[in-house]
Amino acid sequence: MALDGRTLVVAEVRSRQAGHPEDAARSVDSDKQRRVSRMALWFRKKHRLQALPLRFDVLAIIWPENGTPTLEHHENAFALAVRGGMDG
Repeated sequence: MALDGRTLVVAEVRSRQAGHPEDAARSVDSDKQRRVSRMALWFRKKHRLQALPLRFDVLAIIWPENGTPTLEHHENAFALAVRGGMDG
């Protein structure tokens, strides 16, 4: 979790040894989005941060065996994936 201005950012990190970062980012399926969304709502409520909007980002990293890692930041990669809206 991080703050970007007054937005609470939840970053899901995905990494692979080969391929393209876009493939790693796409691996955040609907089930994972729901789990991350529930955790974010719980965290925000526990820390009394309900006034802050949420944003879900994905950081995709490719770690080639003999090369330089590639990182892509997918800002606002998915929307809140649980019922109840953003006021949880």
